[in-house]
Order: sequence, then C-alpha cells, then structure tokens
Amino acid sequence: MIELSGVFFLRLSIFSIGFCFLRRLRKGIRGMALAAVSASKQPPSSSSSNPQATWLGSLLYNANKFEANQYPKRQKTITSDPYIKEDTNHHEDDHPHQSTTTTSVTHIVNDQEAQILQRKEEEMMVMKQPRTSVLTRKSTLRPTQLVVPAPLSCPAEMEIMIGKKYEREEFQLQGKGFAVASKKGKRAVMEDSHGVMLHIDSNPKQAFFVVVDGHGGRAAAEFVAENLGTNIMKEINNIENVAVGSLEEAEHHHIEQAIRRGYLVTDHQFLSQEVNKGGACAASVLVKDGEMYVGNVGDCKVILSRNGKAQCLTQDHRLTRPDERARIENSGGFLECRNGVWRVNGSLAVSRAIGDAYLKQHIISEPHTLSLPLTPDDSDCFLILASDGLWDKVGEQEAVDVVLASSSSRGGGGKKKEDQDEDDSAVEACKELVALSYRRGGVDDVTVMVIHLPNFFS
Repeated sequence: MIELSGVFFLRLSIFSIGFCFLRRLRKGIRGMALAAVSASKQPPSSSSSNPQATWLGSLLYNANKFEANQYPKRQKTITSDPYIKEDTNHHEDDHPHQSTTTTSVTHIVNDQEAQILQRKEEEMMVMKQPRTSVLTRKSTLRPTQLVVPAPLSCPAEMEIMIGKKYEREEFQLQGKGFAVASKKGKRAVMEDSHGVMLHIDSNPKQAFFVVVDGHGGRAAAEFVAENLGTNIMKEINNIENVAVGSLEEAEHHHIEQAIRRGYLVTDHQFLSQEVNKGGACAASVLVKDGEMYVGNVGDCKVILSRNGKAQCLTQDHRLTRPDERARIENSGGFLECRNGVWRVNGSLAVSRAIGDAYLKQHIISEPHTLSLPLTPDDSDCFLILASDGLWDKVGEQEAVDVVLASSSSRGGGGKKKEDQDEDDSAVEACKELVALSYRRGGVDDVTVMVIHLPNFFS
C-alpha cells in the first residue's frame, strides 16, 4: 500500500514539472513571436539578420491573425468630424492595403468605453446640426406651459342669466311712499317677485302692492306679479258698473269679491299656459278711496303698524290649521310630515297657492280677504309686506321695531326733506330686515316691502 502511494506521488510530481515546463516554453515562444512580428515590420535589412525569428514570427503571426478573424474585437473610429458615422464592420486586418482617414484614430475599447464615446458623439452631432423648425425635428423640450386664467372677481350685486332674463342676487327699489329690498337664497333661481301699481285711474291715492313667493321655479311668481293687480282692477270695474247706487257696505263686499275673483282668474290664466310649472304664494294690498283691502294665499304676510304695535292682516294657509287639513283630506289628499314640516301629498308645505297644477284638486287659489278703513289718525302707520323668508326668522313686532328705529334716526328739515328722509328710511329698513334674516341663518329667498300709508289717503 505504501509503495503504491509512493508511485502515485512520483507520477504526480513528474506531471506537474512537465506542465510547468510547457507553460514556460509557451511564454518563451510567444515572446519570440512578438519579437519576430516587430522584426517583420522593419526594413528588410533588419529582418534578414534573424531568419529563424522571422520564420517563427511569421508562423505565430498567421496563427494570431486566424484567431482574430474568428473572434474579432470591437473597433471604434474616432474622428474630428462628428458627421462621419462609425463603421463597426471595418477591420484593418481585413483590408491590409487600405488605410483609414488621416484625421481618424482607431481604438479597440471595451463595451463601457464604447458607450461613453457613442453618447459624446451624439451630443456633438446634435450641437452641430443646423437649426430647424420645431415641427420638423423631434422635440426633446418641455411641453408649452399651460396658462390658466385667474378667476374673475364677482361683485356683491351680480347679475345672473336665467334664460333670456336677468336677475340680481340683491335688489333694492325706492319709490314715492314705498321701498322694496330682496335677496336670493340658496336656490339657483330667485323665486320671489313683487308688483306695484300707482296712480290707478289717474288717482294718486289709489295704489296696488303685491309680494309673491314662488316655488318650483320663477314662472308663476313673475306671472302673478305682472297680472294679479290688473285682473283685480278689471273685476272691480265690472262690479262697480253693475252696483251703481248700492250701499257703502255692499260696495266694500263687492270689492272683496272682486279681489277673490282676481286671484281665481290669475290662477286660471296661469294654468292655461303651455308652461305652467310651479306655483306661487302672494300677499296683496289695494288702497282705494280711503280704504285698504288685503288678500293673500299661502304664507306671505301683511303687517300693519299702528301706534307702534304690530297687527297681522293676513292668515297663513299652512297645514298646521285644522280646517285646512280637513279640507285637503276631504278632497282625497293626504298629509305627510317630512323633517318636521307637514306637506300635501308629501310635496307642498302650503295649502293654498296659485298654480301647482299637479295638486290643483287639493291646493286652491281662493284668498283670504280683509278690508280696513284708514283715518287721519293713522298718520304714522305703515305696512310691511314680506315673503316667508323673513317671517321664518324675524317676528312681527320685531320687524315693526326695526322700521321705527330706522325712521327715528332721520328727521327735521321741512316737509320736502321729511318726505325724502321717509323714503330713505324705508329702503334702509327693508335692507336691514333682509340682512337680519340672513344673519340668523336664513337660506330662503327674502323680499320685504315697506309702505307709508299716509301718502295714499287724505
């Protein structure tokens, strides 16, 4: 066993010594080959001095050339002209009798150096290219900056286009003996409106005033404001022509009947239109021959201030009234409470209105009416007509106090000056009442009208 191991190690030693000798011999031969190659490139006189080296070098040179053709290294031609493209298939050995451009230098580089040189060449080519149109070359710049216009500032009183009509979010009107102020709430359309008729039959002591609160759109409110006063006066003229020579009490009764007829006719005219969507509540005052006639449907109110005390001249047509609830139920309707508010068929919160065709079987347009004489003792009395947007947030007596406070802040300066101050105080009082409603959280449309009655009776 020991002899076998000794023989094995001996053979292994001999093999190692032989392998090392062969490696050293190979290196020596390669060195001689390189010397022979260099000698072959020298003039013939220098190469002939060592024919053995020349022969051996030629042999190894041909062997290296064959190996280079089998596994070519990547070549890179770097020239001073960036427009000369790289020829990756050109090898000096393939064309020994041709030389490259005198301005180029050929280098054999590795892959990483080749990539760096290629990027530099591309940059130089881009810099030396002639400038062309942005549309004819591939743009590498940023996209054009998007200019966003600044939002327009909106004034306090902004006019809004509604179809072919304009309306203001806030509106004030000052007339002889009256003033109006209104403001749009959270709805997209201002649904309140108002109407004024002065110098009826050329009589400066006859006038008609109405405040209208629409719902389901603005169409009904506008129609009522434009036509209710005219229809009432037509009915009054018809009755007077028939009742000539009647008693005074009967005449008052006939005028109240004419007011009722005016409301009913206006309702019928609106429903007969092609566009009859929505409805409207209204509160009106007619001053005629020293008498005041009041009518209303819905929840608009008329408040009389006499000696600084508030007196309501209208009746709310809401479903909290037992008589109105019974009338609707007897007509086949039903009542539903939504968010604490009773509604007809779960929809409308008032029991009387003009319009509302889809509920006409239950919602009537017959108004509550009242007549009241005016005397010289009522020299300081005035009226407040307003939609429910005010009365939901401001009490009746509180509204009277606001108007009185505005009137007391102005005074003196003669009769003409007093009249002007009176008109100015009226519009200021209307604006203050509208602002008070919104300060208390109101979001509904609000319309307020203040009328100084002494201007319309002797």
